[in-house]
Amino acid sequence: MIKQRLRLTDLTGVAGLHPVIARVYEARAVTAEQLNLSLAGLPLPELAGLAAAVDLLLDVYAAQGRVVVCGDFDADGATSTALMVRALRDFGFKQVSYQVPDRFLMGYGLSPELVKYVLEQGKPDLLVTVDNGISSFEGVAYARAAGIKVLITDHHLPGTQMPEADAIVNPNQPGCPFPGKNLAGVGVAFYLLVAFRSRLQVLYPQQSWPNLANYLDLVALGTVADVVHLDHFNRILVEQGLRRMRAGKCGEGIAALAAISGRALPHLLASDLGFSLAPRLNAAGRLDDMRHGIACLLSDHPGEAKAMAEDLHVLNLERRDIEFQMQQQAQGHIARLSITGQPRALTLFDPEWHQGVVGILAGRIKERYRCPVVALADAGEGELKGSARSIPGAHMRDLLAWVDGQSPGLITRFGGHAMAAGLSLPRANWHEFSRQLEMAVETLVPVSAFQSERWHDGELVAQELDDHLARQLQLAGPWGQGFPEPLFLGEFLVLEQRILKERYLKLSVCLVSDNSPVDAMWFSPDLPSWPNQVKRVRMLYALDINRYKGREILQLRVEWAEPMVHK
Repeated sequence: MIKQRLRLTDLTGVAGLHPVIARVYEARAVTAEQLNLSLAGLPLPELAGLAAAVDLLLDVYAAQGRVVVCGDFDADGATSTALMVRALRDFGFKQVSYQVPDRFLMGYGLSPELVKYVLEQGKPDLLVTVDNGISSFEGVAYARAAGIKVLITDHHLPGTQMPEADAIVNPNQPGCPFPGKNLAGVGVAFYLLVAFRSRLQVLYPQQSWPNLANYLDLVALGTVADVVHLDHFNRILVEQGLRRMRAGKCGEGIAALAAISGRALPHLLASDLGFSLAPRLNAAGRLDDMRHGIACLLSDHPGEAKAMAEDLHVLNLERRDIEFQMQQQAQGHIARLSITGQPRALTLFDPEWHQGVVGILAGRIKERYRCPVVALADAGEGELKGSARSIPGAHMRDLLAWVDGQSPGLITRFGGHAMAAGLSLPRANWHEFSRQLEMAVETLVPVSAFQSERWHDGELVAQELDDHLARQLQLAGPWGQGFPEPLFLGEFLVLEQRILKERYLKLSVCLVSDNSPVDAMWFSPDLPSWPNQVKRVRMLYALDINRYKGREILQLRVEWAEPMVHK
C-alpha cells in the first residue's frame, strides 16, 4: 500500500524555505522552532543521577585516581568509549584506560568476568560504563565488593530492578525528568561530560576547560550507528557533528574511516555514517576485538589511523562474506518452516552461525519478512546467544519481557530497546522460546504493524527535478530512523535500462509530462522478476547527487518501482 504523508504542521510563514522542503518537514511534524539545529536547542543536562555521577568524577579527579571506561562492542559503545576516554584525558585525568568485553568469552556489559580482567590489570578507583551497565547486576556487585566505585551511563531500557551502582545516568530510568529519552549511549556520555565541565567551571573558574563541541563527530557517528530515533535533540547532535566533519574538524580515525569508505568529508551525510563508516567500525567488535576500533577513533596520527582503518575495512569485507553465507542458510531454514502468509515472528538458529554477525542477519531477515526476528548462534556449553530486530509497532524488549514473565528461566538474560535487543538462552529452550515469542507478538502487536506500507512525500514536477533541490534536501536532514529521508512518487517513461555488476539497475527516464531525461539507479531490484523491456514505470525515489571524477549530476535513487501497463 502506497500512502502520502499528511502535513502535521504549517511552515508557510517561514521565509526562504523551499516549498518542497517545507512540505517534507510538515509531514514530519517539524515546527518552526525545530528548524534551528544549533546547540542552543539542546535541553539542559538535568538527568536523574547526574549530580552523583559528577561527584564521583570530581573525587577521582581531585585524587588523580585510576579510571577504567568499560564499553560495548558495537559502534555506539566504541564511540562512547572513545569520547569518554578522550574527554577525561583532556580534562586532566592522568590515569584513564578502557576495556571492552570479549564478545565470545565474556558476553555483553559489565560482567564479573570483565571486572576480574580489569582487576588483573590493576585495581581502579572508578569504573565508568558507557552504552551498557543497566542490566549488569552481577558485575556491579562484584566490582563494589572489590572496593571499586561504579558509575553507569546507559540508554537501554531498565528492568524492574536497577543495579546497585554508586551512580546511574540513564534518561530511561524511572523518575528521570530529562526529555531526551532517545539519546544513544554516546549521547548520554556526552551529557555527563557537559555536566562535569559545568561543575569544573564553577569550582575552577580561572582555568580553561575543553570545548565539548570538539567531540561531536564521535557523538554523531555513534547516534546514527545505533539507529536511535532522530528526534529534534538527536538531530541537533548529529547535524553539529556532521558540520564538523564536513569542515575537516574531526578526529583522524573518523577521517580515515571516511577515506577508506570512499566518502569525501565535505559531502558527508548521516547515511554515510550509518552505511559506510559504522559497518567498518562494527566489524572489529563482530569478528575480532572492538579495542581495535576504539584505538582508531582515539588516534591523533593520520598514518596510524589510516593503517587501522584499512585493517577495519578488511575485517568488514570478511564480515560481508560471512553474512552472505548466513543469509543463504537462513533462507533455507525459513523455506523448511513452510510458512503461509505473513509470519508473526521468526526465531532462527544454526550451529555454524557467527555470534558477531547474527545481529546483521536478524536485521536483513526482518526487512524481508517485516516481522520481529531473533537470530541465534551457538555460544558453547549448551548456551545460545542471539540478537533480535523488530519493526515499528512491535517493541522488541517488551516482547522479550513478556516471554520472560510468562516463562521465567526460559531466557537466561536479555536487554535492549524498541527496535533491537540481545539475549541468551539454553539451547534446549529455543523451540519453546520461538513458540512463546509468537504468542507475545499475537498478544502485544496490532495486526496493522505487519501491513506493508510505503510512504511518500507527494510528486515533483519537472522543474523540481534538479541538482539544486537535491543538495538542499540532502542538507535538510539529518535523515534516519524516525525521521525518514524524503521519497517522492512519480510516473516515468523508460528511455533506457541496463544491469550493472549483475545486481544494480540503471535507467534513463523522464516524467510522463516532460521529455527531459534524468538518470536513475536502483540498488536493490528484484532482477529475476523485472522485465527486459519496460516502457513506463511508477517509482518511489529520492533525489540524489552522483559525484564522479569531479562532476556532480542529478540522479534519482529508486527505492521501489513497478512496470505500468496501459491500453
